[in-house]
Amino acid sequence: MKFNKSVVSLALTAMILTTAVGCGKEKPAEDSSEGLSWESIEDNSAEEASEEPEVQEEAEPEIVSAEIPEGMYRSELTGEPISETIKDQRPIAAMVDNESIALPHFGISECDVVYEMMNSTQNGRITRLMCLVKDWGAIKQLGSIRSTRPTNIILSAEWNAVLCHDGGPKVHIDPYLAKEWGTNHFSGTFSRVDNGKKREYTEYILAGDLENNFSGSNFSTTYNEFAPEGIQEAHFNFTPWGNEINLENKGYAKCLDANTIDIIPFEHNSSKLVYNPDTQEYEYYDYGNPHKDGEDGAVLSFKNVILQKCTFNQLDDHGYLIYNCIDINQPGYYCTNGKATDIVWTKTGELVKTQFFDSQANELEINNGKTYIALVPADTWDQLVIE
Repeated sequence: MKFNKSVVSLALTAMILTTAVGCGKEKPAEDSSEGLSWESIEDNSAEEASEEPEVQEEAEPEIVSAEIPEGMYRSELTGEPISETIKDQRPIAAMVDNESIALPHFGISECDVVYEMMNSTQNGRITRLMCLVKDWGAIKQLGSIRSTRPTNIILSAEWNAVLCHDGGPKVHIDPYLAKEWGTNHFSGTFSRVDNGKKREYTEYILAGDLENNFSGSNFSTTYNEFAPEGIQEAHFNFTPWGNEINLENKGYAKCLDANTIDIIPFEHNSSKLVYNPDTQEYEYYDYGNPHKDGEDGAVLSFKNVILQKCTFNQLDDHGYLIYNCIDINQPGYYCTNGKATDIVWTKTGELVKTQFFDSQANELEINNGKTYIALVPADTWDQLVIE
């Protein structure tokens, strides 16, 4: 489903002129010491356009057409080449505990897309991870697996993913699991690993677990009738294979340094992403330390970081909540290669994928590679620090 570009353009204009959203804490545009106010940029761009009308066109980088290796196709999750044998296979979306006692995680560094979001308004707004994996047959150990929330059910559906979890607050999740598109999930059916911790921290997806789960169910391992339109081609608008996006070359009015992304709203977990110029990826930190996989010690890292400002509704006194992840023209940031730019995001229905648009009202083009997505609570959005 394509969203009306003129509506997005109007929303972007309104956002730009009324909020002047910047990196870190919001500042009035006139206080910018580096000339980054939208008003000054628009004035300058008008003058430059009259003097050199073809500069932007001449500056466009050459698009390289790289060959995909034989027997492979570009993954709809990462844009990178993977085996054609799993082209039609649905991904899984695994709920992973992010409490400190659950560390170290296993297998997270091999996931394709990782969502982080507030799991409860209590306990310092502790977060939980939802990890998407296309080639789930290659999993050796993933987890530990914990309960799900309504937002995760909705977001996993936009990938046509099979949700892997261990229960959840029934009064809140059952109405969503009861939906025709929400019934493909496995709950509490994975292996227990004796790691010396309490039982709730011992469930993992081990090799063979998913094959056994699918064989004992009537769920399709391949994309079914509830797959959103175009999802099998690509969930994101990836740059052509062989190309690399640098935001400073895109002609965006606002392109700021993003070497450190400090998600202060996730106060319990102290979530942070730090750019590594050697690998050209963002390394994930929580509880003040780099996140290292318990399986091989690999640092969890991402080529793309997407931050979505998102309102939420608390559902009860226990702090359970649902994000309003179905919304239109909401602010966000896209970060890659040490730079950040403003975006807006739109999701118009439960079975419609989230779309991202840049400040030029075009569908956001992102780099090939793994992606981290944070749903940042709107009431603490201005606490973000990107520098």
